Amino acid sequence: MKREVMVIGGGVVGCLTAMALTRQGIKVTVVDRGVLGAEASWAGGGILFPLLPWDYSETVNELALAGAAIYPLLAEELITTTGIDPEYTVCGMRVLSHFDAAVAQQWCTTHGVSAEFQDDSLWLPQVAQVRNPRLIQALRQWLEIHGVILKEHTQITTLQTQSNRVRTLQTSEGESLSADRYVITAGAWSKPLLGTYALESDLRPMRGQMLLYKLPIGTLQHILYSDDFYLIPRRDGHILAGSTVEDVGYDKSTTPQAAADLQRKAIRLLPALASCNPIAHWSGLRPGSPDNKPIIAKHPVLENLWLNTGHFRYGVTMATASAQMLLQQMLASSG
Repeated sequence: MKREVMVIGGGVVGCLTAMALTRQGIKVTVVDRGVLGAEASWAGGGILFPLLPWDYSETVNELALAGAAIYPLLAEELITTTGIDPEYTVCGMRVLSHFDAAVAQQWCTTHGVSAEFQDDSLWLPQVAQVRNPRLIQALRQWLEIHGVILKEHTQITTLQTQSNRVRTLQTSEGESLSADRYVITAGAWSKPLLGTYALESDLRPMRGQMLLYKLPIGTLQHILYSDDFYLIPRRDGHILAGSTVEDVGYDKSTTPQAAADLQRKAIRLLPALASCNPIAHWSGLRPGSPDNKPIIAKHPVLENLWLNTGHFRYGVTMATASAQMLLQQMLASSG
């Protein structure tokens, strides 16, 4: 498949899809409505593990675990090639939520995940994280170094089709863009981008709000998780607190109610946060999908259009594996 591919959406899924295609010698263009990686990919926490995985389907867990396993080598390559460290860190995660210990133990044993039960908590020492903004910076530079064309601030308005194929993409500036194949990796914006070709896909934006704190380095050394809330320590002492899951359409605003709730939960998990105020508050729109299952497939009608979207809360975690899965499907197809 030595033809040109256009990737529509420049978040971490789009960037890693472009990377996988580029490694095959394929000419790739990435088109984004804004700045590469500035939406959900930037806003997320970067935990490389499905939270309470025994509550998810095997489809979600297999993709998440496979994706997480690729990150050590990816991080090394990005550092070597770009000089930018995405801060891949095996910091471990302590789960304090109410959970069925027997079910959790069975899941961890079955999937080869190290687990220790300690005083009504679960310690998962192998859980790792990346620092999303630095991951995006490194991926962007890797793509530029390898000749990928990046078209930012380019809003796609229409997919022009003929004979069950995408012929051109029309932009809000009146420009026509064309390639041999197209991949939709537009996250929460995938469904409106597809328009009538979204068919029965149940994708919708889900807002997540986060707080950021700064404490002395080492105050918190591992991820804490309790009742659908987490604290994530960065190497430099920053601590992320999140996240909400809100079905509010394309509203990216932050709310004082969410900030107060997040702050209350953060202090309960780490009392040291009571002595400082958050230094930042932001939100992002995740691509919500039923049961957190992404769509990684050829479009059922348009022969040269592919989808790699709908990763919900686990876009960063799954992105490496879903890019490889999509690549194999595209290489095996003649469409």
